[in-house]
Amino acid sequence: MIISVPKTVRRLYFMTLLVALSCLAYYGMSWISGWISPFEKVEIPEGTAIKAFQELPHSVDGLNTGERLRFYYWYGE
Repeated sequence: MIISVPKTVRRLYFMTLLVALSCLAYYGMSWISGWISPFEKVEIPEGTAIKAFQELPHSVDGLNTGERLRFYYWYGE
């Protein structure tokens, strides 16, 4: 088996160039993604955090889903 040195050097050069350009594209897109992000990512709450939503069993005297949704939009909470 004959191994051509110039051909091997070209292949190594191509592989090195491919890896370098791929890394450059990845870091470039990562930088652009961070730059155009509209807000900072939410951090995990510390201390005594409470659960904001709790599933309640349906009761006769309680509000149905439509009324709860109407109150949510009316009061905003």
